[in-house]
Amino acid sequence: MRATITIWSVFLILTLNNVFGQQIPFERDPEHNTTVTYNELQNYYQELLKDQKQAKIIDLGKTDIGKPLQLIVLSKDADFDPQSIKRKGKAVLFMNNGIHPGEPEGIDASMMFVRDLLKQNKLSSEVVICMIPVYNIAGMINRGTTRANQNGPNAYGFRGSGQNYDLNRDFIKADTRNAMLFNEVFSTWDPDVFFDTHTSNGADYQHIMTLIATHPDKLHPKLGGYMKERFTNRIYQEMEKKGYPMVPYVDSKGETPETGLVSFLDGARYSTGYAALHHTIGYMPETHMWKPYKERVESTYALMGILHENLKKEAKDLVKLRRQIKHELVHQKEFPIQWELDTTKIEQIPFLGFKSGHKISEVSGQQRLFYDREKPFSSSIPHYYSYKETLRIEKPKAYIVPQAYEKVIQLLKANRVDMQQLKQDTVIDAQMYYIRDYRTANRPYEGHYPHSAVEVEAVNRKQAYFKGDWIIPTDQVSIRYIVETLEPQDTDSFFNWNFFDAILSQKEYFSGYIFEDYAAEMLKKDKDLKRSFEEAKSNDGKLKESAAAQLQWLYQRSPFYEKTFNLYPVARIVD
Repeated sequence: MRATITIWSVFLILTLNNVFGQQIPFERDPEHNTTVTYNELQNYYQELLKDQKQAKIIDLGKTDIGKPLQLIVLSKDADFDPQSIKRKGKAVLFMNNGIHPGEPEGIDASMMFVRDLLKQNKLSSEVVICMIPVYNIAGMINRGTTRANQNGPNAYGFRGSGQNYDLNRDFIKADTRNAMLFNEVFSTWDPDVFFDTHTSNGADYQHIMTLIATHPDKLHPKLGGYMKERFTNRIYQEMEKKGYPMVPYVDSKGETPETGLVSFLDGARYSTGYAALHHTIGYMPETHMWKPYKERVESTYALMGILHENLKKEAKDLVKLRRQIKHELVHQKEFPIQWELDTTKIEQIPFLGFKSGHKISEVSGQQRLFYDREKPFSSSIPHYYSYKETLRIEKPKAYIVPQAYEKVIQLLKANRVDMQQLKQDTVIDAQMYYIRDYRTANRPYEGHYPHSAVEVEAVNRKQAYFKGDWIIPTDQVSIRYIVETLEPQDTDSFFNWNFFDAILSQKEYFSGYIFEDYAAEMLKKDKDLKRSFEEAKSNDGKLKESAAAQLQWLYQRSPFYEKTFNLYPVARIVD
């Protein structure tokens, strides 16, 4: 009998090691300087989860390389229906890895994290975990060593996607299949907390881990305060206990961190900024690129565990709070859409750095910055933690988007915005914007020439819309997403990402030798126009000296001038 038990025990141990105790390449490498390949990643999760009732792998659709974007869902009661999970009041933790596959710590840490949660039976009945094992599959497969400033692993993926996009600049514009799938799955699961793993690049310091948190000024005030007190502060405390003291992401005000750190204002192009549009707390850990890979993976694993444990404690309160603020936002009248750093709000934070200085470069012969790792220091440094609003808009009762703008409609639908189509052609009294000024980037950025510094003139006019055009009421929980994408002055608006650029080019012109006679008649018949014309010339020397400019001035005030030039086609219903 004892022999039988012994044999059975050995069999059980071997079975558990096979299912739960699988070591990943990082663990098998004595130097812990190896990250998993894409094929190894696929095989690992298929084997680990094949008999698991509490875990499910969901194919979301094809990415830009033709391979499916996958979502792993961990649910203690084996409920994998997002609507059912929401009805039960469970919190959802959404984890994203490998958006930059050259920063693979999260990929490896998540493999161990999922395995250990199942092995140790640590899934909570209050929390469901959704995790993307690797977001940029094309980049992960494009394996090599392309990050000059990074200390390991020995080979890793590439930052660019299959179309060479930086996917962490694509969330709001969604030029890629990956981003469109992400928009859909994120909106479907409506996570309470979002976690997106990265590696930093820049200054040298002692900290292994830095952290970007969704900027509180971009969230509802109640959620921003709650995040700081009940999540961010605790995360910092617990990470320090585990030997990983953190600081905010190191974006220095001056040349070195001692000049002060500037809080990162995450626009909607970034993952945590996009999450904020859905009233989701977001964290983007950034391990230090020059620390050993072992320390970077282990600190990421530790942070995952701390965040999960804290969410288990806070699940009921956070779910309740998000429901409350969504209800309040439906009735909110004004929304900020532009911010700037508030240099009057400064706090002192502990920082572990290395002494820096300048010396002659052996390459250029000029002065160069260096950090001396033989001279560590500990001190307090300034942290500029706050942004102030510079522009607020009053939301309309509804927006109207012409059906011609299919990409805009596709994205609104992907983000679960409530919309209705007009049932017949109609003329609507609407408030519309003329784009009066803007700047455009001189060089392409992520497939676009983005606009900025947009100035608009609001006008009330009767505008024709047609059967099939879309009405978007603003009394809905998606209001933050609606406002920040459809208001052209927002930093990451669809306008600024060139979705409406055709309106910025004039379609009809005039021949001067013909229009000359008509312009002369205009001035003869309209004394007010004549007076305005003379005043304009007296106030503008260039206009006075240019016959062509004078004809253009008059053409713009003639009945021939196209009224749709620079007219932003998205209407605001304000009455």
